[in-house]
Amino acid sequence: MPVIVIANPKGGVGKSTIATNLAGYFAKKGHQVMLGDVDVQQSSRAWLALRPASLPPIYPWEIGDGHIGRPPKGTTHMVLDTPAGLDNAHLDEVMRIADKVIVPLQASMFDILATQNFLQKLVSRRGKLEIGVLGMRVNIRTRAADQLAHYVRNLGVPVLGYLRDTQNYVQLAAIGATLWDVAPSRVEKDVEQWEGLLDWITR
Repeated sequence: MPVIVIANPKGGVGKSTIATNLAGYFAKKGHQVMLGDVDVQQSSRAWLALRPASLPPIYPWEIGDGHIGRPPKGTTHMVLDTPAGLDNAHLDEVMRIADKVIVPLQASMFDILATQNFLQKLVSRRGKLEIGVLGMRVNIRTRAADQLAHYVRNLGVPVLGYLRDTQNYVQLAAIGATLWDVAPSRVEKDVEQWEGLLDWITR
């Protein structure tokens, strides 16, 4: 069962946007996907509560005695969101269970510097774990995109793609939906930007 973790200790970089839309992609493909939080605080449940029953189902953690989260029986894919300020203890938990880690990163120098130590720590501990960076709210034709690619390349980590700044993600999140739940013509540009990421995820 593939376990994909979305992680960056900095808040506001788009972790939940990636996690929910990736879970939506797997659900659309007919997989039984669980969307949860590494720290089991269940913030993903708020989004799942908005999701219409008519859309492909996405499941939360099953919370048992002692508040221990477990994937529901039959789960084939796990997508785990992580909180801002991910500490060493939770990072070690992630490394033990994850197959791949996606690090959403905005292309400003401030965001790069704020995430630098975290990325270096991931790379130093990765073993067989695959790590990729996803540029968030980036125009690929800008100098900022070049700076991000240069920085990541020096770490030996691939840039999986660049997602533009668009209201599509905001509007869909408000109704518990993802790019994969609406007419393709409405989100064509956005879906195209996911191709490199999905190829890396599924290969």
